[in-house]
Amino acid sequence: MTNPSVNQVNVDGRLIGIVGLEEALQKAISVCAGKSDSEISDFLVREVSGRNYIPSSTLPAYARALLREYKAALNLPVDPEPATGLTVLVLGAGCARCDQLQSDIRDVLSQMQIAADVRHVTDIREMSRFGVLGAPALVINNRVAAVGEVPPKSLIRQWITDALKNGD
Repeated sequence: MTNPSVNQVNVDGRLIGIVGLEEALQKAISVCAGKSDSEISDFLVREVSGRNYIPSSTLPAYARALLREYKAALNLPVDPEPATGLTVLVLGAGCARCDQLQSDIRDVLSQMQIAADVRHVTDIREMSRFGVLGAPALVINNRVAAVGEVPPKSLIRQWITDALKNGD
């Protein structure tokens, strides 16, 4: 048996690791077509609560966060969680350079011991919001930092430091 995936999800402004989220999302995609947002979020909460502790006081926040993840997985419009902290987006179709950029970002954040919401955006409509024409593109707190390249980790570190200093 393979180990379940662990993904970070923004729940009420905090990044929370969810064990088995990808598996739960795939199951929801196959069984929840045509269901209401409430039914989908209830289904997802039930699915992930078997492997994760979810305090009863935070159930509504988890339900909203899991529904956001479900919609993002289907490339549906998503109401973002109010930002508190650092949000880093990799824009691109999912090529090797996009994967390398995302890996480098996670390495830098780990070295800096900074929690951030890191997402890989592949939906062309969402990417177009930033007006970038090349891939991969790096967006830190809604500001385009790089387009068409995988910048060195030292530069990524500097951009993250600047974003945190400026409160972007």
